[in-house]
Amino acid sequence: MEKNYLEIILEDMNGKFALVLEGHQVLRNDIERTREELLEKIEDNSIAIRFLNKKIEEVNEDLGAKIDAVAADLKCHREDTEIHKNYRVSEGKN
Repeated sequence: MEKNYLEIILEDMNGKFALVLEGHQVLRNDIERTREELLEKIEDNSIAIRFLNKKIEEVNEDLGAKIDAVAADLKCHREDTEIHKNYRVSEGKN
């Protein structure tokens, strides 16, 4: 009788170990799937960030060119107004 009881306990333990191992496999699969999804999202975000950085650089270049053009126009205007003797250019408020 003791042998039968021990076999029943071992069978029960084996069943529980099998369930634990099955649970671990399910968790491993879930972790791997989540990892793949995250890597895909990271790659998508990296592409978007590279695109946005390129756009920002283009805007900065355009803005810099516009500022340079305004500065050149202002310089020409200043030089033109300084030619006239009766016209004074002032930096501050009067």
